[in-house]
Amino acid sequence: TASDNVAVGHSALKLNTTGATNVAVGYEALDANTTATNNTAVGNQALGANTTGAENVAVGALSLDANTTGANNVAVGRNALSGNTTAANNTAIGDSCMFLNTTGANNTAVGNGALIANTTGAGNFAAGYRAGTATTTGSSNTFVGQDAGVTNTTSGFNTYVGGSDGVTGGAGGSTTGEKNTFIGNGAGSQITSGADNTI
Repeated sequence: TASDNVAVGHSALKLNTTGATNVAVGYEALDANTTATNNTAVGNQALGANTTGAENVAVGALSLDANTTGANNVAVGRNALSGNTTAANNTAIGDSCMFLNTTGANNTAVGNGALIANTTGAGNFAAGYRAGTATTTGSSNTFVGQDAGVTNTTSGFNTYVGGSDGVTGGAGGSTTGEKNTFIGNGAGSQITSGADNTI
């Protein structure tokens, strides 16, 4: 009963039963999909494990390849959101962007390696090469600039604005402190656990 699907490539949409209006282009793209609809997968194994997750866009080899039921995700770039399984409403644009994310939802990351280590952190925004790259479970953070907040791991509600010059690193050094604002190259780089700072 499936209808209006497009499949191009070995095993693309192989297991689809009732899923409709899907586009799968590439080796094993959307090959596990059964009932999910309105997905677009372009690239080797893009959305390869997806079964019922709908309204996803994956462009790039291995993008969203572990996703099973997560919906409304956008992944553009090789390995973008590769580890995502059930999380929804994420946008990752860039090579290996949000690579380890599993269940963290409502994140936006733009730039190669941005939020690459994030697993369950939610509501983060990262723009810039390796922005927020060490964040794993921290939520509601904003990272803007190359290497911004590069040492943040689990803290939340922080704002880091400022790129790296290759020597001092991007804005912010807090690893576990919350509700900090760091603006400028290397701002607050020595703070590790302090909270409620504006620098």
